[in-house]
Amino acid sequence: MAVPQRRTSKTRRDKRRTHFKLVVPGMVKCEQCGELKLAHHVCKVCGTYKAREIIKQ
Repeated sequence: MAVPQRRTSKTRRDKRRTHFKLVVPGMVKCEQCGELKLAHHVCKVCGTYKAREIIKQ
């Protein structure tokens, strides 16, 4: 079984982990109500998508 010859430094370890991070979803303002919503999705507050009412409220 392979065993490391010497200890991995904190810098080397952290450089390797720079890509392990959470990504914030693309949020945009709703055209109708101005609330933040996911891009290309129906607004959960007013129920519109591309200035058309999709969900009746």
